[in-house]
Amino acid sequence: MTGGSTRGGQRRPAPVVVTLDEDNNRLSNLCGPLDENLRQLAAAYGVELSRRGHRITVEGERADGAAAALLYLYERAEQPLTIDQLQLSLVELGAMTAAHDADEETPALPPSGESEVTLRLPRRQDLRGRTPRQRDYLRNILAHDISFGMGPAGTGKTYLAVACAVDALERESVRRIVLTRPAVEAGERLGFLPGDLTQKVDPYLRPLYDALYDLIGFERVTKLFEKQTIEIAPLAYMRGRTLNHAFVILDEAQNTTPEQMKMFLTRIGFGSKAVITGDPSQVDLPKGQRSGLLDASQVLASVHGISFTQFTSGDVVRHPLVARIVDAYEKHNK
Repeated sequence: MTGGSTRGGQRRPAPVVVTLDEDNNRLSNLCGPLDENLRQLAAAYGVELSRRGHRITVEGERADGAAAALLYLYERAEQPLTIDQLQLSLVELGAMTAAHDADEETPALPPSGESEVTLRLPRRQDLRGRTPRQRDYLRNILAHDISFGMGPAGTGKTYLAVACAVDALERESVRRIVLTRPAVEAGERLGFLPGDLTQKVDPYLRPLYDALYDLIGFERVTKLFEKQTIEIAPLAYMRGRTLNHAFVILDEAQNTTPEQMKMFLTRIGFGSKAVITGDPSQVDLPKGQRSGLLDASQVLASVHGISFTQFTSGDVVRHPLVARIVDAYEKHNK
């Protein structure tokens, strides 16, 4: 690209002008109410956008990338783009760009056919992996009886695990879903909270509940709990059990001890799957206590039948700022 003005002795990139087809409905879907989608896109790329009819001028260091994103989103704007859809699309674009820059052998966008994982979900038929690692994670869960998902918050570790559990239940490949988390380690801690066992543990399993509600609806989740098709089982209460024909999810596994992790993994029975998720950078164990998640990632690295998926900030599917926050903390802690 040639041209560009100077400011303070520094050369500024020339603005990029994107001319869209004269389809007012598609343009409106792209821009969103009061051009909110354009503002979100500008913030994500750190550029300035100005629109005049079907011509959008992009200025900034990442103008080329933002212009490509505009064209990508415009092609998909047959229906109004919500903020969620916009930000998920930006995640996909980021993954595509990273894969291209790294010259990866595996394409960022999967070809149609076997490479794309299809889940049977009553309320989220469009759910899929948005990044190469998310797609690997889904394939690993389907192909292995024990799978680990490790990485920062917002990368879909827990949500995709719950989606796979619902899919397995819908296909009747398991008879129940068991949710557990090591947020409460000892019986006396449970005693400080009011209510029965379920009410005591509920606050700690809220992310799992939220995923279930989103995927199959509040009423059905309630009925499945009543039938004990979905069960909560605090990690401290798992000892001595054998879980057959179940899909078991251990969330926040970075806060297990090596002994607890071994105990959990040896609960897996016939016809069962287990997914263990956690963020190794957010260990809340007492100082000097080794995380069971980190321990397992080393001890079990070469065990056949167990998969590990390591997520990065590039897989974050929350607000774009979350990925920047993760990156900032990683740089600060190096």
